[in-house]
Amino acid sequence: MLTRRTKGDIWFDLINYLFLGGFTLMILYPLYFVVIASISSPDRIFSGDVWFWPRGITFDGYRRIFHEPTIWIGYRNSILYAAISAFISTALVIAAAYPLSRKDFYGRGGFMFFFLVTLFFNGGIIPTYLMMKDIHLIDSMWAVILPSAVDAFLIIIAKTFFQELPEELREAAAIDGCRNLRYLFSIVLPVSKPIIAVLVLFAVVRQWNGFFDALIYLSDGDKYPLQLVLRNILIQSQPSGNLVNDVDTLLAKQRVTELIKFGVIIVAALPLLVLYPFLQRYFVKGVMVGSVKG
Repeated sequence: MLTRRTKGDIWFDLINYLFLGGFTLMILYPLYFVVIASISSPDRIFSGDVWFWPRGITFDGYRRIFHEPTIWIGYRNSILYAAISAFISTALVIAAAYPLSRKDFYGRGGFMFFFLVTLFFNGGIIPTYLMMKDIHLIDSMWAVILPSAVDAFLIIIAKTFFQELPEELREAAAIDGCRNLRYLFSIVLPVSKPIIAVLVLFAVVRQWNGFFDALIYLSDGDKYPLQLVLRNILIQSQPSGNLVNDVDTLLAKQRVTELIKFGVIIVAALPLLVLYPFLQRYFVKGVMVGSVKG
């Protein structure tokens, strides 16, 4: 039976749509502006003519970016770091979360408390740097990958997912003589694609967007990830290398630099924009696990 909507219901929905629509525009417009600014003339950007449509369309910024070797080195390193980090982080999180989800695991409360403490406290930058130096990881890719390999927040998410698996499934496997490791690899992991996708996406995004660890631990430019290359371009008055060496005047160099900044942002964000749609359905299902009972 359909209930009749009152004027109050209609106004409530209208206000919600207007609020959510405005909030969505606040999020999307900066991204849209970066896209149109990356192909617009710097002079039109400086004069404020670029609002909704590109003006003085030019692809000179992208041409210079794709001819700059440091960009491709950063791409190569970021893809390598993200792939290795996704594998290591997912494996370690599952190795910690699955035992914690088992009610017959003795002492799981103490281990869980240990992980929760790391959500609020850490050793600090200087002690962490000294530790990385003592184990000889400075200026290596492992200094970028290992410090963030295990995240207590992801352990909690994965633990909640594993707790939702039917206990009867494990009992049936035990009757058939299936031991813990075989049960994990043969039964649990094949039905855990949603949470695995969540763990992979979190690890890839964290590693792809991160630059602080690389800034502290890496000194070799050939090992810089893309975000650190992007940072160096953004904080310098002009990019180094072949990006602007054929421009004579200082004003022209500044214009080209502004054009390159917008283009590099698009180039850096593009892989994640391509990856997310493939994992989105798993991502939503995995994050919402445990939120609804019954």
